[in-house]
Formats: sequence, structure tokens, C-alpha cells
Amino acid sequence: MNLVTVGPLAVAVVLCVPILLARYVDRVDRVLSRIAIRLFGGAVDAVRGERPDRQAALRAAQLPTTGRDYGSKTLLYAATAAVVGSILGVYATWGLLVLLSIDPETMRAALPGPLAALAAVGGLSSLSLGRLVVLLGGSALTFGTVAGYGAYWLRWWYPGYVADARARRIEAGLPALVAFIYALSRSGMAFPEVVRVVADQQDTYGEAAAEFSVAVRSMDTFGTDVITALQTMGRRSPDPQFREFTENLVSVLQSGQGLSAFLERQYQDYREDAESQQESALDLLGTLAEAYVTVLVAGPLFLITILVVMGIAGDDTFGQLRTFVYLVLPVANIGFIVYLSTVTDRLDPSSDVDGKSPDVDTPAVDTKSAAVELQADGGGRPDGDAATGPAPTPHPNVERVRYYRLLAGIRDRFGHPIRTLVERPTLTLVLTVPIVLAVVANRLPTALEGGFDATTVDDTIAVGAFGVLTVFAIAYELHRRRLSAIEGAVPDLLDRLASVNEAGMSIVTSIGRVRESDLGPLGPELDRIWNDVQWGADLQTALARFEARVGTRSISRVVTLLTESMKASGNLETTLRIAARQAAADRRLERERKQAMVEYMVVVYVSFLVFLFIIAVLAGYLIPSLPTDGAELSAASGSGISGLGGFSQASADGYAILFFHATLVQGTLSGLIAGQLSTGDIRAGAKHAAAMVGLSVLIFAILL
Repeated sequence: MNLVTVGPLAVAVVLCVPILLARYVDRVDRVLSRIAIRLFGGAVDAVRGERPDRQAALRAAQLPTTGRDYGSKTLLYAATAAVVGSILGVYATWGLLVLLSIDPETMRAALPGPLAALAAVGGLSSLSLGRLVVLLGGSALTFGTVAGYGAYWLRWWYPGYVADARARRIEAGLPALVAFIYALSRSGMAFPEVVRVVADQQDTYGEAAAEFSVAVRSMDTFGTDVITALQTMGRRSPDPQFREFTENLVSVLQSGQGLSAFLERQYQDYREDAESQQESALDLLGTLAEAYVTVLVAGPLFLITILVVMGIAGDDTFGQLRTFVYLVLPVANIGFIVYLSTVTDRLDPSSDVDGKSPDVDTPAVDTKSAAVELQADGGGRPDGDAATGPAPTPHPNVERVRYYRLLAGIRDRFGHPIRTLVERPTLTLVLTVPIVLAVVANRLPTALEGGFDATTVDDTIAVGAFGVLTVFAIAYELHRRRLSAIEGAVPDLLDRLASVNEAGMSIVTSIGRVRESDLGPLGPELDRIWNDVQWGADLQTALARFEARVGTRSISRVVTLLTESMKASGNLETTLRIAARQAAADRRLERERKQAMVEYMVVVYVSFLVFLFIIAVLAGYLIPSLPTDGAELSAASGSGISGLGGFSQASADGYAILFFHATLVQGTLSGLIAGQLSTGDIRAGAKHAAAMVGLSVLIFAILL
């Protein structure tokens, strides 16, 4: 290996490194942007008007770049890809020539039996220097052209892909966003202020609220009126339904018609659309469940049986069977999980059971409040941005309180470990996975004696996986059920608050009155809100702490609506009624979704049990009953049958181990898919995966 051999490859690596670093290092990205604009900026400006669809896709995707910058970097990346592709093409062609120069007999001896026919392409005679140069040059041009054009196409395809994904999320979140706008408008808030409030709620309302940031930037940066800003927002949106809503909204604002009546009609229409979309998504899930059972359960079972029968007949199919179990089966199931996640996202689940930590109730809110107070006092930005000057040094007592709260949070987490694990189920993996890995590592030396013996560690891995899944499933289910019960009580809470507020009481007094009633698991949370208020916190801060403790999307929407409405008016009766209807509608859709998905989960369970039964019969009864070799079979039959070769004892043990591993792989992934089908969240499949893995271990490791 010399410089001539390695040099081009090093050049290719050097060219690729800055492009990879640009995704993570802003300074590298800026340098590449300057180079690209200097080299290709003029060419991009010359053809800017020829492809307006590309500029529209960039705006719809809301990528943080300009059309000139993106187009210039696209040309730079395409040129780099062409050079790298040419270099790799030379290496690929040279390797192919070296391979083809091998003697056919040598290739035939090295290749497996089914691939022996490929040896006929060997024995290529040496090429002249001229032919070699032409061949390498042609391959370099071919690979370079394909790589350059592929990079160019991929760069311009990506904005459209992002825009389409945003369009789906906008359409899914539009009913809740319209309800939020409707409630704010009924609270007496001016519509320009409504637009600003909506744009600030991207964490709660997602991409639908992010669209309103376009209108806010248009008003703040260019000084446009709200009508023009909304028109600009509608033109740039990737979702046709959102564009239609914007056009209708602009027409209502221009004509002076009743805005609240229009928003109420739109909310009802979108709610009906959401119900119909859920029905369509559930029908699609039913089709996918049937396809999963047919293709990824019955299909593998049929193929495994065929390969076993072929092995009994004398063919060596153990290698193909091992490839199928360890590679094809998990990859196919994981691919189905990825595709299924894109379908379940359309159902827009309203909760996130492992979101914000409930331990940040006071520090998180008070830190934000301190930052706001700092700016109000004329200080710099809370992050210490040099553009506005350094932040003033806080008082020592403030630092002591901050450290006290930090230590109090740590002490609370470690002082109540069970509660911490239930509130954050993923932390169980931090504890259980290292324990399992340590036990497996302790067994590895024994497994490696005299060659690797999978039977020494596979039982340990299976039992460890069962333990990890079980612990996570218990914590997750406890937390999910608690949050589900809290969310189920929210509509009743809002209705009661609306009734008390309608009687003339303030919202704070209403909460104090309602907390005395029976609201189930929501009662202790209301007591904590009331205690925060009694200890001097304003209601907005108390509600923000409640939102941080629960950490679900529906609770965030309710808290956001209440806090923003309180800024506009003290009469929240109408706003509370709207929020109650929205929460009740979300709960109804969620119940319908769960009821419809139960049958799909049952289908997955039944299919896995059939898979497990057939595999157990093969491993426990068919394989052990076969003769150990073909001679025993001929002697037992009294004839000259030689078509059935039988198995050696080692082969029989190998098949049994492989069947055990197949049930573990299928059980784990089928359980995750069952949870994804039933709730739309793959984490809910941990309990199903634990049950299926436990059943597999029980049958193979104990009973067979």
C-alpha cells in the first residue's frame, strides 16, 4: 500500500468531512456557505426565476436558510459528490478487475455450491494500458455523474419531503388550534394579540402554531398589517386545509363578520373531519394488522417449516435458516414498526407519558420568571448574550436559593426512588440494562471456552430481556394509567370551574371551591395548585407547575388556554366551556381508538401463539424423533431409502437453539407491534413483549 493507492481515498475523505461537520458545527456551515455563494451564487441568481416551486418548498418547510444559500450549497455538495463518486468508482472498478482476474477453478473452489456458476466470469486476461485507462476513466465519469446528480436531486427533494411531513402534522393539529383561537377570541383578546399568542405555543400546538410565526415575523419585521400577514402565512403553508382556513379567516376579518361564529363553525367542521380521518386511519391499521399476520408471522412460519423439511431431506439449509432468523426476520419487523409509526402519528395521540419531569415544578418556572424580571429591570438577556451586554451578577442569596432547589430536587429523586422511576419510566433502563449486561459478561468466559457456545448465555439474555421489559412495563403502565385518569377528569373539572365562574366567582376562588369536590386523581393536583397560590404564587405560576408535573399535551393545552385567557379577561366561563368540549372530544376519540385497536392486538397475540406452538412442536417433537443419520433411517425402514438424511445430534441441538432464538425475536417484536397497534405508542408494547418473551422462555427453557 503506497501513496498512489491511498492518496485518492484520503482526498475523498477530506472532501466529505467538512460536509458532515457542517450539520453539527455552525462555524463550518457558515464557511461552506461563503465558499458556495462565492463559487455558485451567480449561477443560482441567473436561474432563480425558472424554478419558483423550489423557493416555495423551502418556505413551506421553514428551513432556516435562503434560496440563494441553499441553491449554492446544493451545487457545492453535488460537485463534491461527483468528485468523491469518481474516486470511489475507480476503486470499485479496480477491485472488480482484480476479482475477475482470479482463475475460475480457484473461484469455484472458494464459492458455495449455489454460487459456483459465477466462477465462469473469472480468468479475465490482462488489459493493455490504453484499455485500462479508458475503462477507469469511463467508470469514474459514470460513478461521478450518478453521485453528483443523486446529491443534487436529494438536496432539492428534501425540502419537499419536510414540507409534506409538516403538512400532515398541521392538518392533525388544526382542530385543537382552531379551538384555541376560538377560545382566545371569546375571552376578549384583540386578534393581532391572538396571532402572537398562538405563534408562541409551538411546543403545545406543534406545526400548526408554527405557521403563525410567519405572520408575526411579517408584522414585526416588515410592519405589515394583520390581514397582509395572514395572507402571506396562507400562501407559504404546505397544507391545503390550513390555506383554506386562512383564506376564510382573512375574508371574515375584511368583511367585518362575527369572528367567534366563524371560528365556532370551523372548529365543528374540523372536529368532524378529525373523526372521519381517525376512522380511515383505523381501517388502514386493520389492513396492516392482517398484512402483518400474513406476511411477518404466517410467512416466516411457513418458510421455517419448508427449510426444516428440506434439511430433513438431506439439503444443508441450516445457514439459510440462520440468516433468516437473525437478519431477515428482525429487519422485516423493524421496518414494519417504522412504517406503522408513520400511520399512528396521524391519530395524533394527546398524551406523552414520559415527557417533562415532575421534579421541576418550582425551579423550571421560577428560572423563567427570574429571566423575565431581569429583562424588565433593564438587564441583558438571561443567556448572557454579548449583543445586549453581560447579565448582572445575581445576589448571593439568589445563588443560595438556586443551589438549594437543585440539591432539594436531587435529594427528592434519590430519596423516593420508586416514585421517581414511576414518574420517568425510561430511568428503569438505566438500572436494569447494566445489571443484565454485567451478568451476561460474567457468563461470557464460560461460553467462549472451546469455541463460542450460545446455549451458555442465551438463557441469561432471554431472562434478562424479560426482566428489563417487565420492570419498564410496570413503571410505564402505572404512570400512564395515572395520567390517563387525570386527563379523564379534566373535562369535568373545566365544566365545574365554568359553572362556579359563571356564578360570579374569580378563577382563583373557583379553584378553591372546586377542589373540595371529588375529582379522583386530579384532587391532589388541585390541592398542590391551591397550596402554591396560598403560599404566594400567582395562579399562572401554579398552573405552569401543574403542567410541568403532569407533562401531557392535553394538560398543556388547557393550562395555556387558561393562562392566556386570564390576561385578557376575568370572565372565563365561555373559555372554560370551550376547553371542556375540546378535552371531552379528545377523550372520546381516544376511547374509540382504543376500543377499535383491541381486536388488532388480539390478532397479534393469536398469531404469535400459533407461531410459538408450531415452533415448539418442531423443536420438541419433530427434530428429536428423527434418526441421527441416514444409515439409521435406512436400517429402521428396511429399505434403501437415502433421500432422508436425518440429523446428527449436534445438528438437532443447533436447530433447537435456532428455534428458541426465533421465538425470542418474534415475541419481542410482535409485542412491540401489539402495543403500537393498541395505543399508537411503541412503549406500550413493553408489557406485551415481556409476556411473549416470558412465554417463550417458559416453553423452551423449562418445559422442553
